[in-house]
Amino acid sequence: MGPVDVLCLGESMALFVPAEPGPPAEVRTWTRTVGGAESNVACHLAGLGRSSAWVSAVGDDAFGRAVVSFVAAHGVDVSGVLVDQDRPTGLYIKESDASGSPVRYYRRGSAASGMGPSLLATLPLGGVRLVHTSGITAALSDSCLALMRALLAAPRTHLLSFDVNWRPRLWADRDPAVLRELAALADIVLVGADEAEAMWGVGGPAAIRALLPEPATLVVKQAERGATLIERDPATGTDRAEVFQPALRVDVVEPVGAGDAFAAGYLAATLAAAPPVRRLRSGHLRAAAVLRTHDDVGPPLLPDIVSLLLDADESEWAAAHIS
Repeated sequence: MGPVDVLCLGESMALFVPAEPGPPAEVRTWTRTVGGAESNVACHLAGLGRSSAWVSAVGDDAFGRAVVSFVAAHGVDVSGVLVDQDRPTGLYIKESDASGSPVRYYRRGSAASGMGPSLLATLPLGGVRLVHTSGITAALSDSCLALMRALLAAPRTHLLSFDVNWRPRLWADRDPAVLRELAALADIVLVGADEAEAMWGVGGPAAIRALLPEPATLVVKQAERGATLIERDPATGTDRAEVFQPALRVDVVEPVGAGDAFAAGYLAATLAAAPPVRRLRSGHLRAAAVLRTHDDVGPPLLPDIVSLLLDADESEWAAAHIS
């Protein structure tokens, strides 16, 4: 693996979505694609012109080969992906719906769940500017949690971003308080206001910041309302004023994957040293493209539209409608 801007670490799985309309119990034809928070981010970053790598483990099976091939086809370096001879590639089913898509996981004992802290020594971090991961990995197994603790606690010269990515079913037998522990060690934290309310009993940006003062940058995603950025001034060590940017109006097909797209847009703009509003808008624009499709990584908005909206004034941004 050569030097890349961003290294993303976490499980990806074979994903099945309905290929025909109707209640899931009556659907007979399903389309196989690929989904996984960190590989989604890596694919979006590559599409945004940032060199990216994805590191994980897959089984020595057809699903594993399909996952690796899919991610590689988006221009992501997959040379660090491990192939587990004993454990299978995980899979999940998405029952697509615009109001929220129920997801059913079949990932217990998967190849990625076998990852552990020994992986850290093999990560090609030379030249990497940012490592991105999420709370999903910490919930997969004891060894994955140990890996996450080691990754976040290790000395680093790169930025480390952590998307909380709360998945209640994965935490049924585990203490979700560990997510606050891990987030506190990151440089950039992305968390949904609804996630924070469910996990920690606080949902407003100021309250979340009070609970999580350690990261230099906190991005609170507020669903269709927008997103708030709270960032520490390195010169004074105190937080600057909150920056809120409303989300775009979008004709939503289904919402799964939009959070990963937002993260990628935000991180790409961060690496470009963009100002706060532009970083948040970059996230919203990438998320808007995914909201229009059933896929976790769909076709982006046209470059002319992205450029126009990035530079739009507040009234033009508020009036925009992505159909």
